[in-house]
Amino acid sequence: MRYELMVGLRYTRARRRNRFVGVNSAVSMIGIALGVWALIVILSVMNGLQQEIRTRILGVASHVQVVGPGGRLADWRAVAQVAASEPRVLAAAPFVESQSMLSAGRAVRPAMVRGILPQEEARVADFSRHMRSGGIDALRPGAFRVVLGADLARSLGLLPGDKVALIAPQGVVTPAGVIPRLKQFTVAGTFAAGTQEADTRLALVHLADAQALFRMGENVSGVRLKLDDLFAARDVARDLQPKLPAQATATDWTRSNTAFFHAIELEKRVMFIILALIVLVAAINIVSTLVVAVSDRQSDIAILRTVGAAPSSVVRIFMVQGMAIGVIGTAVGLAAGVATALNIDVIVPAIENALRFKIFAADVFLIPNLPSELQPGDVVSVTLMALVLSFLATIYPSWRASKVNPAEALRYE
Repeated sequence: MRYELMVGLRYTRARRRNRFVGVNSAVSMIGIALGVWALIVILSVMNGLQQEIRTRILGVASHVQVVGPGGRLADWRAVAQVAASEPRVLAAAPFVESQSMLSAGRAVRPAMVRGILPQEEARVADFSRHMRSGGIDALRPGAFRVVLGADLARSLGLLPGDKVALIAPQGVVTPAGVIPRLKQFTVAGTFAAGTQEADTRLALVHLADAQALFRMGENVSGVRLKLDDLFAARDVARDLQPKLPAQATATDWTRSNTAFFHAIELEKRVMFIILALIVLVAAINIVSTLVVAVSDRQSDIAILRTVGAAPSSVVRIFMVQGMAIGVIGTAVGLAAGVATALNIDVIVPAIENALRFKIFAADVFLIPNLPSELQPGDVVSVTLMALVLSFLATIYPSWRASKVNPAEALRYE
């Protein structure tokens, strides 16, 4: 062990002549620990929130979607075969989609009507996990049944077995003018996917019923694809595009939800910057601690210089003392942050039970339970940031210590 490290660690443990140094050192350690703890927990919660929302959105949406020109695709099976040639594509399902209106009694609501093949749709979307009542298997050709989002059904006052009128945008031209096309459907079930777009607007019908209602013939609007890795969606869409029929377009989920996920990512970065200020303030406290420590140890510095210590050795001694504060605070915050992030599903309910107050009420929040996903990259970046700020805080006081004049320091000793 180099003597600079030994002396620096002894100064960290030694009894202070000035109590301010000890108190300020403790405050600096606590500040760094709190900052690291808060950063790790908040970043883990943001990661969990992003993952939970992504899972909910992609539970009813597609990873990649191939759409025909003008919303019409003639031979969807050929497109599905082309997609199947990509090794990352697990399944394909056709769909017909159009904006419509639903009417029940005096209530009228806009809806996105999607025609599906139930067996094929189950391979690309996980509606079965979100069903509140009934199921998409009840959708049969010619039966004219519909499965509604839970909020949409509630706003229309509908229950399974009730009738609802679906008004198609394609009207019938008569001598009296254009008359909207209207067909009565039976509610076969409801689902709650946990996303506003699906729960308040989406209505599922059988593909054949949608083709008949929207006058599509044998055409479909497009084909939905499910991949083995959702993060490969952009690459798969790009690779598929040259193989598709003329004017057909392949889009992925990152394009359709770009603004939403960019907002979450931006919020995560802003939270990192805001909480990093806690660590920065604690690091500034290290500066004041070492400045006072240098003033308190001037006679010790003079003796070290007299017995042959180089100015660089004095710099390293006080750097060790300052880094000890940073390392201890970072280690405590790291341990507390990782423990909290990994057990947040236990800690939050315990706090709610103790306070007898529901922090995340299921009827208010989109996600009733606080999610958490601890990522090693976040832990490493937070730890390095805290250590770098602690190191930078030691530079000026250590440099000041190396400039102490031994003769001046020992004049009145």
